[in-house]
Amino acid sequence: MSKFLRGATILWVALRYGLDELVLSGFEHPWLRGLRRVLTLGRKLDAPRGVRLREALESLGPIFVKFGQVLSTRSDLMPPDVAEELAKLQDRVPPFDPQIAVDTIEKSFRKPLDQVFLSFERVPVASASIAQVHFATVVDRDGKEREVAVKVLRPGMKRVIDKDLALMHMMASWVERLSADGKRLKPRQVVAEFDNYLHDELDLIREASNAAQLRRNMDGLDLVLIPEVYWDFCRPDVMVMERMKGVPINQIERLREAGVDIPKLARDGVTIFFTQVFRDGFFHADMHPGNIMVSLEPETFGRYISLDFGIVGTLTEYDKEYLAQNFTAFFRRDYKRVAELHIESGWVPPTTRVDELEAAIRAVCEPYFDRPLAEISLGMVLMRLFQTSRRFQVEIQPQLVLLQKTLLNIEGLGRQLDPNLDLWSTAKPFLEKWMLDQMGPQRLWRELKAEAPRYAKLLPELPRLVQQFLQQDRHGSQQAMQELLAEQKRTNRLLQMILYGGVGFVLGLVVVRILLVTHFIF
Repeated sequence: MSKFLRGATILWVALRYGLDELVLSGFEHPWLRGLRRVLTLGRKLDAPRGVRLREALESLGPIFVKFGQVLSTRSDLMPPDVAEELAKLQDRVPPFDPQIAVDTIEKSFRKPLDQVFLSFERVPVASASIAQVHFATVVDRDGKEREVAVKVLRPGMKRVIDKDLALMHMMASWVERLSADGKRLKPRQVVAEFDNYLHDELDLIREASNAAQLRRNMDGLDLVLIPEVYWDFCRPDVMVMERMKGVPINQIERLREAGVDIPKLARDGVTIFFTQVFRDGFFHADMHPGNIMVSLEPETFGRYISLDFGIVGTLTEYDKEYLAQNFTAFFRRDYKRVAELHIESGWVPPTTRVDELEAAIRAVCEPYFDRPLAEISLGMVLMRLFQTSRRFQVEIQPQLVLLQKTLLNIEGLGRQLDPNLDLWSTAKPFLEKWMLDQMGPQRLWRELKAEAPRYAKLLPELPRLVQQFLQQDRHGSQQAMQELLAEQKRTNRLLQMILYGGVGFVLGLVVVRILLVTHFIF
């Protein structure tokens, strides 16, 4: 029942803010324009369309806010006024009462606020769909004062998210049963992946561990800063981390005036993304501008600052190698290899003709090569690839949905920073070097070094293990031979019985024949 109530609520909000009018206004057909006039009759829709869309998404809850955050980075797909208004969802969602944040902290630590922090700013510095952030000061375990950012979970989030996810699960089941593409699109698995990520985001201890892992991974890259986590002050609904100082990445003019090399910043963003995906298989999967700043401090000038680690993506070694081979073949315009990889992986039916799939992929991708980012849209490329995938019955891979979302975010961010960025030429050298490291002698050497302790323990035991194996093999062979001989004896006895029975039967026939002949003679 709650699913239907939630569905009714979504429909009511859509009508209240005139979202139906926003959709129908994009169509030029006369009868659709007439339908729009009928639906808007008696409703007061004076607010700009971007404001109405933003307020509707805010009222619908965190899942819809995240959808708006993704749309806000797609200035190529959204009208400028709508994209600009949706950008406010990145860090300017209406905050909740600061007293609720204080109560949450005191309940988590079971002590008054002033016994946890030296100082605490009640006015939040940022507010997002899941939590809001306050600045504070703490004393660490070494007795040093630290400026920190305190992230406090919004109250009642799990209940709201569970309602939306229940509705999404129901709709996914309908799509899978009723749609011809249901099996191929795997909607229930996709929603299940989304379910896991959202519930993980509600646990700030998990987010803190994500931040710590990314900080270790990015150490030494000198391109991005990850805040240090203060574990003594972390709880499931409260997270305390190093306070980072920087300029939001969407304030491009301010960065340019400060002397930041904007084209280099765009290239560094691509490098960071591909490093996290292909080297580490562990990547920040919520990279909208509200979560990214740029440092202007002299010692870290021009470096990225990443924030909000509630959603991270992971890839297996198989996924990484498969994707890297696809990207590398794609950058080399080896469309035949791309088609072969799809067939080898089982993403398309094994009966698919390589030449047909190759030609379809070429038709989608070839027009976009050697163009700057300003002249291409990865969203449009993915849309055309989706149409192609439907024709060839390509199965959607739920574990890669987050990666696709992040790739769209990266492209949107790159478009804002440097429209002349050549995404392909920036990524190609990195991937080719990564492939060489993975497939070449360096990987063999790394694996040998990693296995060296095991080999060192195994080598002294090797003669004894060989002897045991040979003894076991000999005993096993003797036992098998004895079983074989016993079976052969049983078979011989059976054959003898059959032979003797057959001879006896024939002799019996002969005796009967003799008796009959004798009877007729006498």
